[in-house]
Amino acid sequence: MASMAKKTHRIERRSDALSRERIIAAAIEILDRGGEGALTVRALAAHLATGSGAIYWHVADKNELLATATDDIIARVVSEVAGGARPREAIRAVALGVFDAIDAHPWVGAQLFREPWRPATLEIVESVGSRLKALGVPEAALFDSASALVHYILGVAGQNAANARLVAPGTDRSVFLAGVAGKWAALDPAKYPFVRQMATQLRDHDDRAQFLAGVDLILAGIATAQA
Repeated sequence: MASMAKKTHRIERRSDALSRERIIAAAIEILDRGGEGALTVRALAAHLATGSGAIYWHVADKNELLATATDDIIARVVSEVAGGARPREAIRAVALGVFDAIDAHPWVGAQLFREPWRPATLEIVESVGSRLKALGVPEAALFDSASALVHYILGVAGQNAANARLVAPGTDRSVFLAGVAGKWAALDPAKYPFVRQMATQLRDHDDRAQFLAGVDLILAGIATAQA
């Protein structure tokens, strides 16, 4: 009985030392290195040099690990936006922060779409929506305005991250885009006149700048609709 009590005490003490925050940080490392397929409770336990039971003490399963890791990353993005920033600039900062976070952690984009009711998505909606309200967007237009802006942010950021995963690691971006631009430029001019025109800008365009241009276009449209 005495030895069992000591064993129980050691397990409890170890669980306390292995904090939820440390587990989530390790999960993010694994996800960034190998994607969703690399994250298992067994792999996480090995990474932390502990047993699976210590992991289950804090999280229920892989799905909770993914969701909580995403919540953690997005919470950091939102918290980094200056509290005194003007509403428009704050929206741009949140948008760019989400874009960069999904670019650095591609699995975050998939998770945001998988469970849009989680705190991560709610943080983005609250941050964007409250700033739209501060810009004077009427209550009747807030739902549609915030939805359009948030869907644009998540959609473009997610697509950008997905595009990056389609090419082999180490691929030179300019060379790859030059190849695509060459194919576009060779299309039938009668059928694809606009695509051929876009080919001239494709090679050297800046993804982040183009993304922010879209945010600005939506904000300008929201302002015009309320004028």
